[in-house]
Amino acid sequence: MDKLVYLFEEGDRSMNAILGGKGANLAEMSNAGLPVPPGFTITTEACMAYYANDKLFPDGMWLASKEALKVIEAKAGKIYGDPENPLLLSVRSGAPVSMPGMMDTVLNLGLTSETVQGLAVLTNDERFAWDAYRRFVQAFGEIVLGVPKERLHHVLEQAMQRTQSGRDSDLSVEQLQTVVTRYQEIIFGESRQNVPDDAEEQLRMAIAAVFDSWMTRRAVDYRRINRLPDDVGTAVNVQAMVFGNVSANSGTGVAFTRHPSTGEPTFFGEFLDNAQGEDVVAGIRTPMPIAKLADMNADVFQQLQQVGNQLERHYRDMQDIEFTIEDGRLYMLQTRTGKRTGRSAIRIAVDMVNEGLISREEALQRVSPQQLEQLLHPIIDPAVETVTLAQGLPASPGAASGRVVFDADEAEELAAKGDEIVLVRQETNPDDFHGLVAANAVITARGGMTSHAAVVARGMGKCCVVGASDIEIDYGKQLFSTPAGSVSRGDWVTVDGNTGQILMGQINTIDPDLDENFKKLMDWADEFRTMRVRANADNPTDAQQAREFGAEGIGLCRTEHMFFEADRIEAMRQMIMAPNAVARAEALAKLEPLQTGDFVELFRVMEGYPVTIRLLDPPLHEFLPRHEETVLQITNLKLKLRDATDLEAIDSLMQQINEKTHILEQIERLEESNPMLGHRGCRLGIMYPEITEMQARAIFTAAVQCHGEGTDVHPEVMVPLVSFSSEFNAQEALVRRVAEEVFAEHGVRIDFLLGTMIELPRAALTADQIAESAEFFSFGTNDLTQTTMGLSRDDSARFLPGYVNQGVLQDDPFQTIDKDGVGQLVRIGTERGRLTRPDLKVGICGEHGGDPESIDFCYQAGLNYVSCSAFRVPVARLAAAQASIKADAN
Repeated sequence: MDKLVYLFEEGDRSMNAILGGKGANLAEMSNAGLPVPPGFTITTEACMAYYANDKLFPDGMWLASKEALKVIEAKAGKIYGDPENPLLLSVRSGAPVSMPGMMDTVLNLGLTSETVQGLAVLTNDERFAWDAYRRFVQAFGEIVLGVPKERLHHVLEQAMQRTQSGRDSDLSVEQLQTVVTRYQEIIFGESRQNVPDDAEEQLRMAIAAVFDSWMTRRAVDYRRINRLPDDVGTAVNVQAMVFGNVSANSGTGVAFTRHPSTGEPTFFGEFLDNAQGEDVVAGIRTPMPIAKLADMNADVFQQLQQVGNQLERHYRDMQDIEFTIEDGRLYMLQTRTGKRTGRSAIRIAVDMVNEGLISREEALQRVSPQQLEQLLHPIIDPAVETVTLAQGLPASPGAASGRVVFDADEAEELAAKGDEIVLVRQETNPDDFHGLVAANAVITARGGMTSHAAVVARGMGKCCVVGASDIEIDYGKQLFSTPAGSVSRGDWVTVDGNTGQILMGQINTIDPDLDENFKKLMDWADEFRTMRVRANADNPTDAQQAREFGAEGIGLCRTEHMFFEADRIEAMRQMIMAPNAVARAEALAKLEPLQTGDFVELFRVMEGYPVTIRLLDPPLHEFLPRHEETVLQITNLKLKLRDATDLEAIDSLMQQINEKTHILEQIERLEESNPMLGHRGCRLGIMYPEITEMQARAIFTAAVQCHGEGTDVHPEVMVPLVSFSSEFNAQEALVRRVAEEVFAEHGVRIDFLLGTMIELPRAALTADQIAESAEFFSFGTNDLTQTTMGLSRDDSARFLPGYVNQGVLQDDPFQTIDKDGVGQLVRIGTERGRLTRPDLKVGICGEHGGDPESIDFCYQAGLNYVSCSAFRVPVARLAAAQASIKADAN
């Protein structure tokens, strides 16, 4: 912390950690000779020192800032706070990681009751000076003094309604002065403070406000959602102001060097004429496409394109640039790596490889697994007739339905209860972030493709439509009007982020087509990854989907899931509730052909690939009627019997009561206090070996049948919930005996593997003993997490989000593997198992198998494969490739 303040020309892009992304890139552009207004950056270290020092500036920071300000004054030829030749400043945040829309900015710093007069004389434009003052007072009141935005915005809205066009650019000097006066009254009434009339005090308070914005709720939420650290802080960039609202030949805009939604290699962006700084991203006015700038000023447009191309080549990535044109002169205010949709990320990565800008390894690392997952989002079923309520701009792809709400807090509250929500706002601002997170989709009436709602939704992969100007929102009545009718709070709408349409009602969606760029990226991933990817699939439909997504086998077939269908569950219940072995055998005889048929279909779909079939592992209560419901049914039947007079009806009711009573007795006999840790897994097969015999016979009969058809089958039989090697040995002997019987009966021998699921701590610790017989391990990390941490996955959902929000845990351990605890058991189990059996095949089949961070851990732990849900197979393939590339780089 020797140096807390850097002039732009003193830094470069390598100093991202201390100058923040914005500061480092401003330094890089300045040193490249691009037209950047002069400025300085206060470091991220100063921000963290500010928090460590009870929100006091660290020693030397303020003095160094004032010294750097003198350099800006010399370059600009103006003096900050001077009433005759005033220099105005912008104060912007800039964290080391991009957090678009999350942090605060204050523009036009330095305007006071005196300097506004000097600015009017200096520019010979009194209206411009008062418009700048109006903007400054509004921003300072909202950001620095915490005045609710709605209070001040309402004053501006009323003033704009008195103009002919309804635009802020048409407000007269007198109207602007009235707005400023009213602002100041509201600000004092809300905060009991005045906007300082001293320029130096303004700068001090604005810097502190930017530091404070690092820990606002929206910023903390954003970091939590995007798994970003809290301890890096934000830098503060203090820069000489340039004005896009000084004349008709001025403006401000945001541009991307490639299309952020599609990835097309076209210059894309939006522009507002006669506007300033935050107007585009604030969504107050709907901007025009960047191409319109060519009609207004072809030379500036060409220069902007040249700068964009230069920056893209320099950074070797698509850039998001902010610019201002002051009276025909271009200024660059920011460049950063552009946020993009999943489809755009893939196309840009593939195109840049083809253009020779980046390698295939870099391309794979440029696409995050979360972006890839966006491509798997649903689209509106084209076969469904729809009613279009309104049309907006397609800001973020996908399609989603939900009930309309107009308030971010309500969206969060209802979503927490399980409701599907669409958040509808005039425009969003950073304080709405938690509502955007909670909603299925977002609609705004104002704003463009680079507005707050658009940028944030794209970053989260959330469906979003902005600039829907033909809807009129009435917050008071909790409805919005459209050309096709009104929509009230609670009504269903569907948002199509691919077309920008807002559709009436809840509409079916279908999976999107995956283009050649996707396939090429996946082919590259397969070339670089060494860890295999399988799928968890219990039926042919899921298995086929997994194959289409590139799965290399089934890592987990949960046989008990094959019996949840209505036409099968009764046979399963008969087996579970059988009072003796004879009755159980009769029920199993009904189940065996169903199992055989299921396995035949899975083997056919997964021809040439392994299929891991887990023997029956039901917590028995999942298949039984509910105790309370059965008691109620018996009570109702007895009430009917009491009133019955017909002998035939009485006999029927008595028979039903006896049957239900018998079922109730069986339910009570099988009832367990903690069924997840009770009579399930291998314990069921040991106590009732006929169950394991039936399943083994079905597996091997199906394998023999498929082999006879010419299908290449690779069955793997997995014994669940083993804790002792003796448990596995007992089940192994039974399975191998049945296999020999089936092979002898058909005169065919099929190679197969027999292994176990490691889901109990004792199994991991005694893996060397279990591996004497087991030929493969598959870690069931769902149950291993429950039994290691003493957490019920279902019950802990009530408090785990709070743990993560409060920083007690970094991640939900049921979503990302607990490396220090559960992860150590995975490592121990793998290492000890391979000490006994060096060629032991080891995989993971819990939900963690589709989590990128967990996949990276699995690669480091030496696992052979991960298995995940079918729709996460592409994500796992990419994450496995990234793990290999990362390891090679280290």
